[in-house]
Amino acid sequence: MLTWNVTYHTKPAQRTAFYEALTHLGVRKNSLQEEGNVKYDYYFDAQDPNALLLVETWTDPALQEAHCQTEIFAKLQTLKARFCTDVTIEKFNY
Repeated sequence: MLTWNVTYHTKPAQRTAFYEALTHLGVRKNSLQEEGNVKYDYYFDAQDPNALLLVETWTDPALQEAHCQTEIFAKLQTLKARFCTDVTIEKFNY
């Protein structure tokens, strides 16, 4: 199993707009349908109004890598460029 904690650091006051754009694009919905996806959930940071946490879990690292090659993942990169200042990723294999 592989879990990634992805923290999106948005531009000031852009977290909600970023989340709405992700929802409209269907990133979570589509990711949950991919082979090997166990979890793909977003969380709003209670202390930082410009942080959005994504926790994603995959049964196999190769399937997560395949996810990174999808069309929707490419569209996500465009949204990140528009709404985010940077991204922090923590990876856990177990």
